[in-house]
Amino acid sequence: MAQLKITLTRSAAHRLPKQRKIVKELGLGRVNSSVVKPDNAATRGAIFQISHLVSVEEIKD
Repeated sequence: MAQLKITLTRSAAHRLPKQRKIVKELGLGRVNSSVVKPDNAATRGAIFQISHLVSVEEIKD
């Protein structure tokens, strides 16, 4: 199963509360922090909501 490396490229400060919550739930704290998550519909949906704040790379196992 593929994995996604999600990197916070822009700050979540001064964003809508829903967007800040999604950033926190993905495990992203500071700018340039990264997490690896499974590539599934839930993760893709969260990324879609904050696509202007993150960059995404696909990691193949």
